[in-house]
Amino acid sequence: MTSPGDERLFMAGSVAEALAALADRGCEGAPFAGGTSIMRLPIWGAPQAAFYVGVGRIPELNAIDVGDDRIRIGACVTHSRLVAQLAGTAPCDGLVAAAGSAASPSIRGMATVGGNLCAWHFSAADLPPPLLCLDAEVELRSTAGVERIAVERFLAIRQDMEPGTLVTAVIIPRRPFLTGNARLLMRTAGDNPVATVSLAAMLGQNGLVEDIRIAVGSVERSARRWPRLEQRLKGLALEARKAGELAETELDAFTGRDGIDAPGWYRVQVLPALVRRAAAAALHS
Repeated sequence: MTSPGDERLFMAGSVAEALAALADRGCEGAPFAGGTSIMRLPIWGAPQAAFYVGVGRIPELNAIDVGDDRIRIGACVTHSRLVAQLAGTAPCDGLVAAAGSAASPSIRGMATVGGNLCAWHFSAADLPPPLLCLDAEVELRSTAGVERIAVERFLAIRQDMEPGTLVTAVIIPRRPFLTGNARLLMRTAGDNPVATVSLAAMLGQNGLVEDIRIAVGSVERSARRWPRLEQRLKGLALEARKAGELAETELDAFTGRDGIDAPGWYRVQVLPALVRRAAAAALHS
């Protein structure tokens, strides 16, 4: 591998080259793909890395592999490509809806799955909630080897990952979930969502909820599941109005973050309406 030397950007041609370059720079280095999150770091009050390893041209990281029991999405797959290749693929309706409504068309053509997950400074990322609902795993690689961890765990540790660690893929198990996603904007398309709700439900032959996952994004610093509401909905018929009514009784599970787009209390108060919309979308998926 050609040494990156003193340049600020090294374009890797393979995962092995990327890992070697990241290991060489240690805490100074970071991966670079679409760049949409990196360009916002000064706005978020966060420092940019001294050195970037470009991974966007690595074929392995740009591939989507749909198998019978799982779907593997490379970390450099853009939102636009995710929508184009996974539309109509079970159980990805909620994920496709989230990716297809994120930001603006120009951003969706650049922003990557891996970058969206790694942007711990950005509370309004659209992909973590549906990935939480799908029990997705994140594939991590370093010079020490390969590891797969649950998205929930990844969101908790992403800020403190070991230098030289690279997100290479997201793995989604294919289960018979009905999925839906809903988001609220204050003004127009392209804004960050005030709140998002994703839902994935598995219904029994009697039509009642056997298993359900509900995840909320943009309300707090990081997306997370809503376990109390999930428990309330198990064993019931999945009905959008009822789901919203139950959500109203469980709002104390969240403490909304204040922002220039909306106060924290408002983010929490809109959740029942978003639960209703997500449930309705899932029922029509």
